[in-house]
Amino acid sequence: MTDAPEVALVTDLTQPWWRSAVFYQVYPRSFADSDGDGIGDLGGVRDKLGYLELLGVDALWICPVMRSPMADGGYDVADPRDIDQLFGGLPALDALIAEAHTRQIKVTMDLVPNHTSDQHSWFRAALRAAPGSPERDRYIFRDGRGPDGARPPNNWPSIFGGPAWTRVTEPDGRPGQWYLHLFAPEQPDLNWTNQEVVADFEQTLRFWLDRGVDGFRLDVAHGMAKPEGLPDMPELAVSALLEHDDSDPRFNNPAVHEIHRRIRKVVAEYPDAVTIGEVWVHDNTRFGEYVRPDELHLAFNFRLAEAAFSAEAVRAAIDNSLAAVMPVSAVPTWTLSNHDIDREVTRYGGGAVGVARARAMILLELALPGTVFIYNGAELGLPNVDDLPDEVLQDPVWERSGHTRRGRDGCRVPLPWQGAVPPFGFSTATPWLPIPPEWVESTVEAQLEDADSTLSLYRTALELRALRPEFAGDRIEWCAAAPDSLHFRRRGGLVCVLNAAAAPIQLPPGDVLLASAPVRGRELPPNAAAWLV
Repeated sequence: MTDAPEVALVTDLTQPWWRSAVFYQVYPRSFADSDGDGIGDLGGVRDKLGYLELLGVDALWICPVMRSPMADGGYDVADPRDIDQLFGGLPALDALIAEAHTRQIKVTMDLVPNHTSDQHSWFRAALRAAPGSPERDRYIFRDGRGPDGARPPNNWPSIFGGPAWTRVTEPDGRPGQWYLHLFAPEQPDLNWTNQEVVADFEQTLRFWLDRGVDGFRLDVAHGMAKPEGLPDMPELAVSALLEHDDSDPRFNNPAVHEIHRRIRKVVAEYPDAVTIGEVWVHDNTRFGEYVRPDELHLAFNFRLAEAAFSAEAVRAAIDNSLAAVMPVSAVPTWTLSNHDIDREVTRYGGGAVGVARARAMILLELALPGTVFIYNGAELGLPNVDDLPDEVLQDPVWERSGHTRRGRDGCRVPLPWQGAVPPFGFSTATPWLPIPPEWVESTVEAQLEDADSTLSLYRTALELRALRPEFAGDRIEWCAAAPDSLHFRRRGGLVCVLNAAAAPIQLPPGDVLLASAPVRGRELPPNAAAWLV
């Protein structure tokens, strides 16, 4: 690869804590179980705060724990201002926040503004009310098409499969209107043109911020505003249902930006709080609109997680991510996995090769300027579990796709903590998803004892990133590199090299600060990365 101009970002001199923070995503059901019911909970997260402090993360992002029937793992919220007893109730969250703060760890929560549960009091009231009523106006109800209204109002599919509309039975027993649900039928979409919806969400924001929460990840942050008239869309193949396309009219409508400006005004009352949007938008200009100074503080850019393990693909992802935020002086974000996509070890080929590449990519990710998100279990080098028995699958994608798509359960299997047999200290009961026996060598206990483990690599890398002055600065400079390798420099002096080639490469001058695989002489092996100073 050839030399290229450096890519620069404009830095806010006040440096809010989140600009360079490392967030650790906790999928609560799968992290740690404190009450012996086989499902992880907030007590389990609190019990493991010492581990998270040792790991070296700055903040937690906790997936939904609000009151929910759990039709979609908590993303179907029945009461946005209460904690489900499955996770320990409000006292468990209060205790977690208090202890995390004593350890200098921030706590951010997942909020779900696009939809509610069908068990929410509002939706129950809407079903009891008549068409055109204020209760129905909180959601998106429409008459069906055809002489008897028997066809959905438009042809939109659900993200999880099947139609995005469900017909209701009216209070008098007749077949009636249809309601929109971009996800499962148990997740009716809210009508964000209704000011009662706006006011209620603002109340939710203040409720949690007043309890000490440090910010929010906003689910489907590009989806709350629907296009005028709800027009038909081009037909989607079933294989595209969980994919993201900028031409999809269900998402990324311009009116969403006024919603985010309203949210930002509330959050601005709490100066240290942060908002992080889930924004599946590929166009750089449109992506940047979400992180303008009066909208979201941060937005997930998934290009690095979508990139193949090749120098060309990884460099393109980095360049695109930086270019998306530079015009609006925003902060780039980096992630390699989360609860919705395959784990990086699996995506990079699985087995020893997948682990080696995942180790290399975390060094590359942590060398970049901006905010980093780590999905629980990535630090253990865990793969997906793709051979889960059919009868244990719980992701709604499995049922909605007619058992043709297995969904996301494979990346949500509980973490192994200690011992020689499942459930490896996760719970004293049978876990909600089975843990493979072969994870015995991947437990936290086993990896803490091994200086060469993936967990030890993460710990060392996070410590160096937090303490070394070479990580300072908000820019990278691309340097000449061998074929199928990358070489860039931070303003503070850190050099990062990634070898995606099939043969070893010579390292540039400098002392090796950390490498993802043993460096012999000055040669970096394939599927490896190194930091130099």
